[in-house]
Amino acid sequence: MEPKDKILNLLRRQGQVSAKELVQRLGISRQAVHVHLRSLIQQGLVDKLGATRGATYCLHQSKAKGGFSLGRKFSLRKLEEDQVYAQFVRELRLGQQLSSSVERIVGYAFTEMLNNAIDHSKAQDCQIRFILEPYWAKFQIRDKGIGVFYSIASKFGLADENEAIGELVKGKTTTMAERHSGEGVFFTSKAADWLCLRSHHLSLEFDSLRDDVFVHRSHFLKGTLVTFRLRRGSRKQLASVFEKYSPQEFDRRFERTKVQVDLFVQQVVSRSQAKRLVCNLDKFREVVFDLKGVKSMGQAFADELFRVFAGRHPEIQISWVNAHPTVETMIRHVIDNQKI
Repeated sequence: MEPKDKILNLLRRQGQVSAKELVQRLGISRQAVHVHLRSLIQQGLVDKLGATRGATYCLHQSKAKGGFSLGRKFSLRKLEEDQVYAQFVRELRLGQQLSSSVERIVGYAFTEMLNNAIDHSKAQDCQIRFILEPYWAKFQIRDKGIGVFYSIASKFGLADENEAIGELVKGKTTTMAERHSGEGVFFTSKAADWLCLRSHHLSLEFDSLRDDVFVHRSHFLKGTLVTFRLRRGSRKQLASVFEKYSPQEFDRRFERTKVQVDLFVQQVVSRSQAKRLVCNLDKFREVVFDLKGVKSMGQAFADELFRVFAGRHPEIQISWVNAHPTVETMIRHVIDNQKI
């Protein structure tokens, strides 16, 4: 794939990037990156936002191509997320531009993500951009506060921001339990086609179309940038998303979660790793461990998950999916030993 195509693909996925990040992601020189960017700008495919070293780049938005882009800056002091969303609905005519089911999902996701910035970021203001493309509905919320992963890590005394990501993807993780359930990011990630949280050197991506979650390092970004994307022709129903993880048998409460194990540990070996993985999972009534990408598993790790943790919490329904044959054998081994 040509560098220009790689740049366009990255902008489609991430929304905005800097020249420095393109150098890191593409593995080419800064001079080459600027040559390709100038060409894309001249072709009308890319827009430059800002100037000098702080500049970022995004896909060009043109009304002639069926796209609309609207950006606003808001003070977070006493800001009401539903009123902000209502403003964008009026100015972009979202009720006419989107189907009722898509607009309902966008509205839910937007108000949840903006509310997080209002209550948790400790920033003075935020920048918001709504983008309607021919096939996509998108929004971005950018604050320059303390950062979502740092906030969680400091609140719960975690070793670093990577551990904070691990807690965040489980669900029910909040730094303000008296006002929040910790469900917003979890359900937004399930309702979106693609959701990205960027903060400091980390980027957390939820790709629902591929049913996968990615974490990677990027250039430093102060505060938090949330990017949401949903197909305008999506047939998702918000009620169905809630039903999957807060079903009727659990009284419509958020009691089911799915944990992608390889986000937490690269080598699934030790008992201490398993203990960190199951931390706070006793909040749920059903836990599914997604073992995709895990090619081997140490006996101590398997024993802690499927014998010790399961034995301490018989009220929790524990299962697993996408297990490699060797991992499946190890899990069955510790479970069978428990029965002896």
